[in-house]
Amino acid sequence: MGDDNRSTDARKARGEKRRAEIIEATLAVVQRDGAAGVTHRTVAKEAGIPVSLSTYYFATIDDLLVAALTSIVEAYTARIRHIIDNRDDKVRGLAELIAESAGPGRDRALAERELSTLAARRPALRPIARRWRESVAELAQHCTDAPDAVTALVATSDGLCAAILIDNAPADTDYVQAVLKQALGLQAEATRRAPPDPSPW
Repeated sequence: MGDDNRSTDARKARGEKRRAEIIEATLAVVQRDGAAGVTHRTVAKEAGIPVSLSTYYFATIDDLLVAALTSIVEAYTARIRHIIDNRDDKVRGLAELIAESAGPGRDRALAERELSTLAARRPALRPIARRWRESVAELAQHCTDAPDAVTALVATSDGLCAAILIDNAPADTDYVQAVLKQALGLQAEATRRAPPDPSPW
């Protein structure tokens, strides 16, 4: 019985490792070619596996895309949870996370943005696509009791992330923080400093 359990555990571990590899390959394809480039064939080629293995673990393209978006969003959700639980200045923590979209977190942020936008056309992606916004809303609720301010922070966070990705330039964390505070109504005038031309990053 013990050997059977060990064998089952080993197979499960191999299966989880293979799923993770396929998800990473899907993300790599999205980052390189966009979501439209995701097929079982392109993902299998990226992962270095037969197409049959890709379809074994993920029956449809939507399954692949949902798994890839889930991987990214869960990481962001964990980061925001850490900010909520451990940071006194939660707005600063969110500003730092958003600013990472211009640095080492750009590829993941770009993939998340593209997959979340795709959710408008693919209903299977919508529940997981909402999680980033829901997490930011939860953080905002620790800073304000005003529902409109919570909505404003979520919308502002989305807009800042998009602007940083489009401009593809270093983000000014202080500026991001000031804009977030203005959205929350915590700072009447986010900044008197004019942002650098042609963008605030």
